[in-house]
Parts: sequence; C-alpha cells; structure tokens
Amino acid sequence: MKLIDLGEFGLIARLREAIEESRNPELESWQRLLIGTGDDCAAWRGDPRVQIATTDTLVQGVHFLEGTFTWEELGHKSMAANLSDIAAMGGAALYALVSFSLRADTDVADVLSLFRGMIEEGTRYGVAIEGGNLTTAPILVITIALLGNAGNGMLLRSAARPGDSVAVTGYLGASGAAVAVFKQELDVDHTTKELLRQSHFRPTPRIAEGQEMVRLGVKAAVDISDGLISDLTRICEASQVGARIDAALVPINPALHESVGAKSLEYALAGGEDFELLFTAPAVVVQRVRAALGIPVTVIGEIVAEHPGKVIVRGSTGGIPGTTGWDHFQK
Repeated sequence: MKLIDLGEFGLIARLREAIEESRNPELESWQRLLIGTGDDCAAWRGDPRVQIATTDTLVQGVHFLEGTFTWEELGHKSMAANLSDIAAMGGAALYALVSFSLRADTDVADVLSLFRGMIEEGTRYGVAIEGGNLTTAPILVITIALLGNAGNGMLLRSAARPGDSVAVTGYLGASGAAVAVFKQELDVDHTTKELLRQSHFRPTPRIAEGQEMVRLGVKAAVDISDGLISDLTRICEASQVGARIDAALVPINPALHESVGAKSLEYALAGGEDFELLFTAPAVVVQRVRAALGIPVTVIGEIVAEHPGKVIVRGSTGGIPGTTGWDHFQK
C-alpha cells in the first residue's frame, strides 16, 4: 500500500498505534507525559533540572543515498544523530518530536519500518516519541527535535582550557568511509563494506559516557558529527584557545585502516558522523574517564593558548584533504 492510498490521517493513526505499542511505564519519560499524540501540543510535567533541546534534519541525497539503507536502519540513524547531541552535553533524553516529508508513492510499510527504527533507538535511551508532523515532498526529509535534561553540570564547547588533554572515545573514520563507498569513491572488500555500513547507519550515542564524564569532572566536549578537525575547531573557537593534535595518535577504525591504509586518516580527521565524544580535560581527569568508561579513550593532543580558534595537526605529510569537515553550504 502507498501513502496516496492510505492518506495522511490513516498514516497518523498507524504511527500513533506504533507509539502506543512502545509505551513503557517504567521509563521516566512516559511517567511524566500528560498529553502525547492527538492534540495540538504535547504536555509533560517539568522538574527543577536544566532543560536541554536539540534538533537535526536528514535529507535524501545529502545525508543518505537511495538504495544504500534499509528504512529501519535510517530510523536508527536519524534518532541516534539527535541522541549524540544530548550525549555531548552530558544530558539525558526524554521526548522526541518527529517530522516526515514524504513522497505520496512511498510504501506505508517502509514508513512504519522507519518509525520502528526510531522508536527502538529512542526507547533504548529512555525516549518517548510524543508527536510530530507529516507533509508531502519530492524527496524524503526527516526532522527530529529531542528534549531532555541535564543534572549537576553540563559539557560545553566553551569550557576548554590551555593545558587540557584532547581525547576521543572509540574509533573514527568508518562512517565517512562508508559514504565514500556508497558514492563509489572508495573500493573495499564485502566484509569491510558491511562493517563500514553498520558504523554509518547504527552508531552508538554515548549518552551514559557523557553523563559519566560530567560526574568525573570533564567540562568541555562535542560529538563528532562534522569531522574531528571541524568539531575540535568549534571547541577552540568557543573557548578562545588553540589545539595541537598528533595524527599518529588518532584512533582509526581497525577494519578501515587495514583495508585502505594511510588514506584512512583522511576519513578519521574529516569524515564526520562517527558520533563519538571529543573532549578536553586535565590529564588526571582523562585517566579517570578512561578507567571508568570501559571503551577506548585515546589522548590525541593538547589545548594551547596560542592560535585561538585553530587546530594544528602534527605528523601529517602533504596536508589532509577536506580537514574543514562537513559544511552544508561550502564544498
């Protein structure tokens, strides 16, 4: 069945059914929700904690290419991108508003698979979808607004200080390399291609890790969405500091490095959408974070007072192509 057969209100009814099936009274988000779908606004009981909000849009042909994904994977990816912003603040996610722009000839089953992926990803981190919007468009556009709260402190881009170590969770480069594979700009074997693809469409938002960083005394962080260099530059600009990193220390996805060798550094530095946490803190704090998280945490450089707003990459020869990272309005 196509959307043109079911209609807008028929689809809304199906989506509301999916939301109700996901209702979990054990989650704080559901306990505080007063009015969900079916009215002009959602409503929930507030609390004294700091409230935080983020929004992100995925556009067909810009963020994903037709034929490279399952609809459920796309649902996971779109929710994870927003969750990663919450993680970068050290917060907890509660509610999501989801908007779809869809072609009228889209299969209803595909839209429901997309929505189920969102619900599954959100539920894993305590999120209740409480409403949204539908409209027709010539291409698929997905927008999610995510609401949450922060406890005793937040991770900020503006809190880096000279002398801080620069560190990153996990491994980098796989998601950016996956896009290159999709565009036939990079050739890898089937096994590596599938690993890269999974990294791109099923990233792990570092929600718990961000909260633990706050507890352990980290002050500055950002999630790697536009690329390591680009996102570290955002920290440097906001904090009015500079950064020096060592290219040899950047933790590259092992499968990617084994497959394409030195070229993998380009994807690790500028590929984007790894959704790992890039943070700065005194060395002793980084040591505590590394001991507590149970995932790889790698120191790649330091924050300096010189060259405010700039990132210097040591150990790279011939320059790093595209180190400005992703910019929607520049090539």
